[in-house]
Amino acid sequence: MDWGGKYMSLPKKAILGILTDNLLNRGSVLPLSDRTAIQWSDGLDIPRGGETVLYTGHMYQIMPYLGTMANRMKAMENSWITKFMNLGRFVNRFINVSRFMAFPGKNEKQTYNNILRAIALLLRKGGVKYGYLYEDELYSGALIYDQGVDMALANHARRVRRVFEDHGVRKVITVDPHTTNMLRHVYPEILEDFDLEVQSYLEVLADADLENAEKSNGEVMIHDSCVYARYEGVIEQPRYLLRRAGFTVKSPELSGALTHCCGGPIESLFPSRAHEIAAKRMEQLRTMGDPIAAMCPICLVNLKQAGKNNDEVGDIAEFLARALLEVPGPKERVTA
Repeated sequence: MDWGGKYMSLPKKAILGILTDNLLNRGSVLPLSDRTAIQWSDGLDIPRGGETVLYTGHMYQIMPYLGTMANRMKAMENSWITKFMNLGRFVNRFINVSRFMAFPGKNEKQTYNNILRAIALLLRKGGVKYGYLYEDELYSGALIYDQGVDMALANHARRVRRVFEDHGVRKVITVDPHTTNMLRHVYPEILEDFDLEVQSYLEVLADADLENAEKSNGEVMIHDSCVYARYEGVIEQPRYLLRRAGFTVKSPELSGALTHCCGGPIESLFPSRAHEIAAKRMEQLRTMGDPIAAMCPICLVNLKQAGKNNDEVGDIAEFLARALLEVPGPKERVTA
């Protein structure tokens, strides 16, 4: 499929090479410092390790960086600079060049950290006991899988499995659809005897002892994740949770298993095309003028960038936290 269309395609081999080299040599497609990866957990006093762990897979932490990098890549389409990307891959073997492409603001990073905090606090309110691997947690490899780089993924998946084994983990609670799919279906296909129990936090919360909200919290338009809805069967759980939180849930015409793509994860290779797809989806979601709840960090960053302002779209965890934890809205800090 020609995703590029009218745009000059970025050099796919060089870009995928940089992402792959980062995964193999630095543990992630967009390497983060340990401090950046675990900062969201400050003050929550989550136990270290245990048989059941909350596993972020670094997806929410990476998104602010991926979003700003995609914007820079968009500006480079049809540019002479693309001729030097093969040189960039060579340099990247010695110096992480991707960090020079991504400079998210402090508030943007805090927004995604707050979503993880909200998830952790919602699980705690539901009586769910879990630990966290802190700096030992590794990126899941989801974006490499989406781009079809299978050999690098297999090597990385073995590293992730070793970390789980070293910590005696038997159950993993995931926070996003791509990581859920990686651990629940992709890893068992490429690794022998990978038999961890894997559930999305939305599935866990739907079965947990969460109290209903005491008041109505208005209407919300839901945007289904392609991966959750089509591959993981997570469709009713987010709607159930929003209703318990006092929201009237609306769905666009293309929803559930027929949901429309947000434009990701092709933004690394075809950023302009990805932005067009996201803009089309936003037109569909705006039909009723309601706030929009996404449940995937990739969807969130793409739809936010396609929106008129950052308040149009929020993560489902933000909506649930506002209603069930009685914390301020998405723009405020979620605290313990």
